[in-house]
Amino acid sequence: MPPIRLRRRDLLALVHGLFLAGFGPLPPVPRAARAQPGISEPQPRLPQETLVIVSRDGARRHAFRVEMAVEPYQQMVGLMFRDHVAPDEGMLFDWGTPRESSMWMRNTLIPLDMLFIAADGRIHRIAERTVPHSLAPIPSGGPVRATLELAGGTAERLGIRVGDRVLHRIFGTAP
Repeated sequence: MPPIRLRRRDLLALVHGLFLAGFGPLPPVPRAARAQPGISEPQPRLPQETLVIVSRDGARRHAFRVEMAVEPYQQMVGLMFRDHVAPDEGMLFDWGTPRESSMWMRNTLIPLDMLFIAADGRIHRIAERTVPHSLAPIPSGGPVRATLELAGGTAERLGIRVGDRVLHRIFGTAP
């Protein structure tokens, strides 16, 4: 059987349909972005805040400067087209209230570690070294308040594990 070939618009329609089936409608896109034929460059740096990850036994603390992705468009673009994330930087996606979360790596040039964080600030799941450009969904595996993206390999390098605690204002804790 010959391979199936899809045109770009058919593939996008399929991905959009799968997204709607599993996650509801896509967030609205600002007019300036709609005027573009597609997202093709990184978004400007977002406001930054300090976030600290504390090991379960309290023996280790790791501080990060994270960009805050709180608006739907900021969350949709995320770290797309960035060619570098510093070892002590990342992006925190604040979903507002706990919900099932699913990410992907569309237009993302570098591997990332994704930390899915419960409402109490505990790390619920870690997806390490996600594959650049992949459209495969990366699910949270349960309701989470936020998702933290760090440079790929950070969780292993620092020994960050499920159950570690994230200190940040959105979890009611100060770093």
